[in-house]
Amino acid sequence: MSTDQNRQIAEALLPLVGGAQNVFSINHCMTRLRLGLRDRALVQDAALRALPEVMGLVEDDEAFQIVLGPGKVARVTPEFRALVERDPHPAAASAPDGGDAARTDAPPVPAGGATAEELAERGEAIRAARGRRNATPVKLMLRRVANIFVPLIPALIGCGIVAGINGLLTNLVSSGSAQWASGIVPALTAISTGFMSLIAVFVGINTAAEFGGTPVLGGAAAAVIVFAGVSDVSAFGEKLAPGQGGVLGALFAALLAVHVERWCRRRVPEAVDVLVTPTVTVLVAGLVTLFGLMYVCGLISTGIGEAANWLLLRGGAVAGFVLGGLFLPLVMLGLHQALIPIHTTLIEQDGFTVLLPVLAMAGAGQVGAALAVYLRLRRNTSIRKTIRSALPAGLMGVGEPLIYGVSLPLGRPFVTACVGGAVGGGVVGLFHQIGTSVGSTAIGPSGWALFPLLKGNQGLGAIAAVYGLGMATGYVAGFVATYFFGFSEQMLAELDVAPEAARPAGRVVAGGMPAAPEAAAAEPGAPARGGGAPDGADEEDGDGQGGPKRPVGV
Repeated sequence: MSTDQNRQIAEALLPLVGGAQNVFSINHCMTRLRLGLRDRALVQDAALRALPEVMGLVEDDEAFQIVLGPGKVARVTPEFRALVERDPHPAAASAPDGGDAARTDAPPVPAGGATAEELAERGEAIRAARGRRNATPVKLMLRRVANIFVPLIPALIGCGIVAGINGLLTNLVSSGSAQWASGIVPALTAISTGFMSLIAVFVGINTAAEFGGTPVLGGAAAAVIVFAGVSDVSAFGEKLAPGQGGVLGALFAALLAVHVERWCRRRVPEAVDVLVTPTVTVLVAGLVTLFGLMYVCGLISTGIGEAANWLLLRGGAVAGFVLGGLFLPLVMLGLHQALIPIHTTLIEQDGFTVLLPVLAMAGAGQVGAALAVYLRLRRNTSIRKTIRSALPAGLMGVGEPLIYGVSLPLGRPFVTACVGGAVGGGVVGLFHQIGTSVGSTAIGPSGWALFPLLKGNQGLGAIAAVYGLGMATGYVAGFVATYFFGFSEQMLAELDVAPEAARPAGRVVAGGMPAAPEAAAAEPGAPARGGGAPDGADEEDGDGQGGPKRPVGV
């Protein structure tokens, strides 16, 4: 896509989020443009969803997120930022027509004759209710941890793919069929491993930035971990090794540096602050890291690696079934973010994470469920159109459009999608137990996009075959579970109709959409009044259900 096209997308987005004056922060992750907004009510949700480039909207307590997809978001974000920064006199942003389209507390539309837009609005209400209940200290901390590691994902992906190419060339050189590549292999090795050898420094920089410290001081404290000279230092009676403690040690070293720096800023006179504060910060954090954190975090990191392998070796299909089936509920609770440093630790230790391919099966179950919904609702052209447009992204591991626009607001199909993920995860776990470990050299991608990043203890062909079998099984299981158990008779009666012909007369709810009579909301397959969730996707009230948030790579 050309720069002009990316700029046009940014120009289309800006007025729909309230204009430049309504935006105070701009970031992006793998698939989403993440905006900090001054007034959420100025966002025109319906108009945003109508843009062909927008794959979905997601909202949490920290940012309003527009799903644009991998690759595209990285190109649109700079153009969007440039528009905001160069608009010295932004026009006053107007509220959406009627002022209701952006309301997240509006009651969801009953299922009768639902269109894709109404399902999206219902999903938005579920997410809003979840967000109001989801801001616990633990979950907020996990989000901050995720903010540290998510910016590292592009480098992990790039280096992981280069490592895969290097592995293929190494095998060809060893077999004598590609001697021409013998000089390239060392160069690719340096490119693919250079980032991982210094990942602790990047974690330290991001940690300090996230928690309000000076980024370079956080990086300096974490750099101690990867310095080759630490092999001359002993702690707890043992010689340290470069890299010991890994990303966890780097995270805690930078956190300590932030606290030391703040302590110094409050007490050191301004005249000598520029000399004293950095010195004390680096010295204290460095000593504690050398004589405590590296040893302790090294034990923790080793334990994480051993626990992950033990779980799949001992649990096999059962462990894979549980992990694949529970991943989306973990996402709904916000607990999936705790897995990001675990994945990174496994990649740092073993060169790949064995957990991600198992968890990626949740996306396969979601695709299978969406296909079943497509076939079951033959008359609902609106929902079928949404599924057709979202399936390619779902196959590549971008699951937000299908989750938020189809399965979650329908309720039962979300649960049956989890069943598909569980069965696919069970297949991958079974093969791990019998000797074929399937791993990923990076986090972020899922679905078919994960194939270039696959790595394990067998040849690439065997690993790809196991992963592909797991994906196919997840598709089939999600489809079968949804087709036969994803709809009650009442749900089919309400949903499998042409939307424009089936809406009963009644009061008007958010966005000017007509709603069914009050009694319809109490029938099976219809959500409770006041923002309740549909069958099988209750709001997050401690039972593990609620509107999901972006899983890495689902």
